[in-house]
Amino acid sequence: MIVVSNSSPLIAFHQLGKMDLLNQLFSQVLIPTAVKDEVFQTRPMPSWIIEHPLVQPIPASVLAYGLGKGEQEAIALSMEIGADLLLIDEWVGRKVARHLGIKVTGTLGVLLMAKEKGLILEVKPLVEQLLFFGFRASSDLVRLILRKADELP
Repeated sequence: MIVVSNSSPLIAFHQLGKMDLLNQLFSQVLIPTAVKDEVFQTRPMPSWIIEHPLVQPIPASVLAYGLGKGEQEAIALSMEIGADLLLIDEWVGRKVARHLGIKVTGTLGVLLMAKEKGLILEVKPLVEQLLFFGFRASSDLVRLILRKADELP
C-alpha cells in the first residue's frame, strides 16, 4: 500500500508518542519535501518515513484552493505516484483530495484502523489526549469515530 502523509497526522502521532502505529499499519510512509521541512526540522526522521520530492509542478487543480505548502505537496504527490491513501486532517485539503479522486483518512481514522487491527485497545483516551494538545476535530467526527470503535456508552 502506497501511503502519503501531510504534516498534521505525523505531528499528532508524535505528540501521542505513537509514531510506531503508523509504521505498524503502513510499514512505509512517503512525504513530500514541504512536509519534511515542517515536521522534521528539529528531530530525526524515522527510517520508514521516506522523503519523496515532487517531480512535476503542483497542478493548478490543487493550487486553486489556497492550501498550505504541505497540503499542496501531499495532495500533488498522492496524484503523481498514484497513492492508495493520503493521511490528512485539514478539512479543505481532504475535500480537495477527495474531489481529485484520492482516498483520504485522518489521524482519528488511523487510530480507528489501529484498534481494528488490535494494535491499540482503546481510541477514546488517545482522542482525548489529542484534543488536550489542541487537535481540532468536530464533536460529530469524534462521536462517529468513537461509535465505530464501540467506545460510546
